[in-house]
Amino acid sequence: MTNPLRVAVFGSGPAGFYAVDELLKQEGGTIAVDLFDRLPTPYGLVRGGVAPDHQKIKAVIRQYEKIAARPGFRFFGNVTFGKDITMDEVLAHYHQVLFTTGAESDRRMGIPGEDLPGSYPATIFVGWYNGHPDYRDLQFDLSNVKQVAVIGNGNVAMDVVRVVGRSVDTLAKTDIAEYALNVLRKSTVQDVYLLGRRGGAQAAFTNPEIRELAELDEEGTDLVVRGDEVEPDEVNRQFLTEHRDEPTHQRNIDTLLGQIPKGEGHQAKKLRARFFVSPVEVLGTDRVEGLRLEKNRLIRDDKGNYKAQGTGVYEEIPCQMVFRSIGYKGHPLPDVPFDERDGIIPNREGRVLDSSSKAVVPRVYVAGWIKRGPSGVIGTNKPDSVATVEVMLADAAQAQSANGLQADAEAVPALLAQKNVQAVTFSGWKRIDQVEITDGKKIGKPREKLTTIAELLAAAQGS
Repeated sequence: MTNPLRVAVFGSGPAGFYAVDELLKQEGGTIAVDLFDRLPTPYGLVRGGVAPDHQKIKAVIRQYEKIAARPGFRFFGNVTFGKDITMDEVLAHYHQVLFTTGAESDRRMGIPGEDLPGSYPATIFVGWYNGHPDYRDLQFDLSNVKQVAVIGNGNVAMDVVRVVGRSVDTLAKTDIAEYALNVLRKSTVQDVYLLGRRGGAQAAFTNPEIRELAELDEEGTDLVVRGDEVEPDEVNRQFLTEHRDEPTHQRNIDTLLGQIPKGEGHQAKKLRARFFVSPVEVLGTDRVEGLRLEKNRLIRDDKGNYKAQGTGVYEEIPCQMVFRSIGYKGHPLPDVPFDERDGIIPNREGRVLDSSSKAVVPRVYVAGWIKRGPSGVIGTNKPDSVATVEVMLADAAQAQSANGLQADAEAVPALLAQKNVQAVTFSGWKRIDQVEITDGKKIGKPREKLTTIAELLAAAQGS
């Protein structure tokens, strides 16, 4: 193995940090890792995607701080790949490069009316209420909205439903952006629809998430379900029998069935969890006015897969705002192969493949959602990153000496300085962190995020 092995990692979310951890704990050789992010702040979706009312999940950041304290680690925030540093420059200064840039863009529904004002990808709303610099200037007005529809029932959809549906007093004790809290204070929303194309047994949400919705009656919001959409028919019972070794499916059904006797409940606001419905059109002329839904049923195809099948029966529901959350894909990066259909960087066991020839691209690797697609939870990225690092180390052990490689530790900082890129170190991030925590304490929150690049860079410099 070339000693020291210098590795560049782009993307400082969970997959990036788990890869850094695995690289830096190797014995028998010196490995130096530079972790890059286009934002001045690290942690990716843990900071910008996890819902503000799920502070315990964000505690994983403490693990990442320990990783960042390891010898051989450097952080370069506010550095955009392809703009501030190119692929050619990266390969000239590092033995290997790993991309862990996630899957941030939403998949489209492809139905009429999808682009009407009031129809949005869920992720931009999530970014907005989490104070992400890309989305902080967006305008959401809930003061004239009575019904909101959230399409999908995965983690992001559940987060959006909770943030719109729960008590503002509860959210005021989280790290939600203050401007978002002010918008939610003026909300007139009475009904929030959670729409799934299959049933509660096949839903992507976890049991704690649906139970959390059922407990919001303590905050003035009832979870309302329909017996005809929740009580299992023969096909659904067959599904539950075949998946009895995965108890989440039955637990979800049990939780939903427990809501039926409560009917409409007694609170002013309702979360209406609907199942076996697919949107076929967003209704409205100048802006969103409603949704046209097709009712589905669960079928088992010839290959044994359980699928939603349209019945040709339609209904319309009123809503003035729609958030779609039906899947995610990665962004293409300059000079990096990309699979447009699957929204990932094409790879074989983490080795990046040329888009046309399918040949391995030397010294270039991928991990996380941009490698495998958006699946699993935060911890799922750890074994994925470890598997890619094992491949990287095996390749490094077989590599010939890298002729012409400018692997001097100060070469990249000098290159960025020459380009007038204000790179943020991990010490700079800790200064940002302290400012946010201090500002949050003043108003009873765990932190008040800085939400513009200018504010973040000023805090990083201590000014």
